[in-house]
Amino acid sequence: MARAAFALCLLGTLALPAVAETVKITPLGSHDGELCRFGRALILEDPDGTRFLYDAGRMVAGPEDPRLGRIDVVLVSHLHGDHVGDRRIVRTNAGACAEPQTPVVTAPNTNSVDIALAKGATIITGSEMPRFFAGKLQALGGDPSASQLVRFGGSRRVGGVSITTVPAVHSNGVSGDLIGGELGDLLEAAGLTAYAGPPTGYVLTFSNGLVVYLSGDTGITAEQESVVCKHYGAKLVVMNIGDTFTTGPKEAAYVVNALVKPSAVIASHVNEAATKDGKVLPNTKTDTFIQASSVPVLLPLSGRTMDFDRDGNCVSGC
Repeated sequence: MARAAFALCLLGTLALPAVAETVKITPLGSHDGELCRFGRALILEDPDGTRFLYDAGRMVAGPEDPRLGRIDVVLVSHLHGDHVGDRRIVRTNAGACAEPQTPVVTAPNTNSVDIALAKGATIITGSEMPRFFAGKLQALGGDPSASQLVRFGGSRRVGGVSITTVPAVHSNGVSGDLIGGELGDLLEAAGLTAYAGPPTGYVLTFSNGLVVYLSGDTGITAEQESVVCKHYGAKLVVMNIGDTFTTGPKEAAYVVNALVKPSAVIASHVNEAATKDGKVLPNTKTDTFIQASSVPVLLPLSGRTMDFDRDGNCVSGC
């Protein structure tokens, strides 16, 4: 009788509707349904509902942007204006895809801090950046402890998600307009920036088992193979491909094909109007990257949510 009861209990459990086990990724760009020049921002949502905003930059219309919803964690790869947000759009679809209008100046506070403060979100960064963000929060009447550190080799957990930072090869100077005051003016006059430590990427391990590598702005690094691939086993990559300032499309394809070897990759930081009517334009850097990549390349079309299983496969929205 006990065994029969156990079997019935098990059958009843199996008959229950399956809980959604996908990670949802929603790009936030300047033009709805397109991949445009300054597209950087992503919302990543764990199956447990924990929501991350990655590199808000200039294409999020501040805390009141209706696309944001609840945000639990703000991630910033480095302090360049197009990632932290030195200015921003007022609304989507203003200006051209190749030259979005960003009339609202958010320096020295930054768009990322404005959003984190209004949403009650935690800012999690590596390097020397947490003290920078803590000072911004405190100056605006917020809680400086809401800026938290996670350095390379360590991790933090928020909800069901484990967060770590990984090295990026780039620069991370803080411009004078983000510092403000006399020191900011002196730096601008000298053509210098303040030290903020090295830039980073992130590896997020979600509660469904999916591991996502957010490259930030980087060149090719040995850690992309030894750490991101071999240690963490990333199955989905968000890869910068814009060239000159970061890896170019062919170099980015090498990172994907030979070093990280994920199931899929999302092209990012394209520095061009990459699509029209949601379709990639020929002879663009984005098109070059797609042709050179040996895994599926997904376009982060603004406002369109993609769902990913634990193995990095896009199961809807792509």
